[in-house]
Amino acid sequence: MTVVDTDRIDMADISDERTLDMMFEWLEPVPEGFKVEIVEGTVHMSPQRDTHWEITFGILEQLRTTYGRQQLKTDVRIDFPGLLNGFAPDVAAVAQDASKAADGRWRYQDIEFVAEVISRSTAANDYGSKKATYALAGVPVYLTVDPYTGTWHLHTLPKEDEYRSVLSLDFGTPVDLTSTVVGLSLATDAFPRD
Repeated sequence: MTVVDTDRIDMADISDERTLDMMFEWLEPVPEGFKVEIVEGTVHMSPQRDTHWEITFGILEQLRTTYGRQQLKTDVRIDFPGLLNGFAPDVAAVAQDASKAADGRWRYQDIEFVAEVISRSTAANDYGSKKATYALAGVPVYLTVDPYTGTWHLHTLPKEDEYRSVLSLDFGTPVDLTSTVVGLSLATDAFPRD
């Protein structure tokens, strides 16, 4: 079979038409115990571990003193700016007056806080492209929690695709969010390590 130029053009047009909705639909059903995200058009699938969940749950429990249950999300798809960014943050807190977009998903513009618990297989995303995307989206508080190093990293003051303020400390030291929109301090002494 000979491929003519019009065939190549038609094939290129088809392959450039990916959308997040199409990509997530292709991935259904997701195997139980796995989380799927699309970061800059690349699919990432990672297993959920006990350590990961214990830290996530610990953060959610503490945020309940400030946020209503309906404001807290975990592993819920939220589309972010940039090319094909469909993230499912470990923890996201949305503003009290937040509303879903026409597509039924939460709007990134309403997010006040995101926490990501580091997994070995996706650490580069959490420390790299996802961090840059969260800053670009104007997420005011981004926290990474690393059970492998026993450290947490607080990112605030987003400007363009970076955070201007970064504080990194060890588990056991509280994360002071009292001067942020979150308005509380997160205890980290019970966070398990891997």
